[in-house]
Amino acid sequence: MSIRLFKHMYFRLPVIIKLLLTIFILMFAFGLIIHFVEPKEFPTIFDGIWWAFVTGATVGYGDYIPISFHGKVVAILLILSGGGLIAYYITTFAATAFKHEQNLASGNVAFKGNGHVIFIGWNERTRQLIDITVKNDPDIRIILIDQTLNHLAYQHYPVHFIHGDATEDQTLNRANIEKADRVIITADISKKERSADNYTILTTVAIRGNNKDIPIIAEILSKIQIENAKRAGATTIIKSNDFMSALLFHELSRVKTALPFEDVLQLLKSQQFYHTKVIDELVNKSFMHASGYYLSKQQLLLGIIRDDTWEINPLPNFILKENDTMITLASW
Repeated sequence: MSIRLFKHMYFRLPVIIKLLLTIFILMFAFGLIIHFVEPKEFPTIFDGIWWAFVTGATVGYGDYIPISFHGKVVAILLILSGGGLIAYYITTFAATAFKHEQNLASGNVAFKGNGHVIFIGWNERTRQLIDITVKNDPDIRIILIDQTLNHLAYQHYPVHFIHGDATEDQTLNRANIEKADRVIITADISKKERSADNYTILTTVAIRGNNKDIPIIAEILSKIQIENAKRAGATTIIKSNDFMSALLFHELSRVKTALPFEDVLQLLKSQQFYHTKVIDELVNKSFMHASGYYLSKQQLLLGIIRDDTWEINPLPNFILKENDTMITLASW
């Protein structure tokens, strides 16, 4: 390797690596010199290097000490050069660590892992969803993309924050979209419904362009935009306005002795909905028979999906057919 190429590679290294490499070279040089200047006091080159590090770091164990005039001159030069260099290295290391922590909180550090879940949009629903997700799977890796937040400390929320516009490829690449497991897009309720849905759809198009297979769960506020979201590539559409309307109607019409639906939702936080293909032994059996089967598995059968039509709580004598999808509820 030529000296010119070595210098080119050296100066392209991060500052912290350059400092560490310089310290190793300097300590090796002083260790080699002191070994040849005082071979009796420093019988091996490693003993000289050990003394150089201990002296340069101002630890001073005293196990190796130069005796001769020339040896003491070498020690003086080491103290003047090596001590300051090591102190500068420690200071730079601390500053680099602090800067990295600031960049993480500011959303300026790209994510390098895989198998993660990406949340797009920061709001109260996202915060609660993160809490539920982490509670049920503490090892899950969550990436949050948002352009309205300027700071999100990892100590407060266990997520890797990416600051930026999720409709831009650069932002999605920083979240390592190609190796993500799935994406959840929440609607920005601070915008008008049409604007919020347009952003969700544009984000879906950008995601699908970078990862054609990833499941995308998108929240849509306006019913007329549902088909556009599907065309854009959304795997699952969450119609939050429809749900809220049904919830308000439930509270409006429920009898006083009924449990408020908000309390039911709290109970459902520890439950998981499952969609599974009907097993062969339940084909041509009644819904009541299937309910007993799933109860024995500690699961609650809620209904079925047949030809994209949902049948929730059908009649007890409802007959199951091949290719039906069973909707069950069970604990995580």
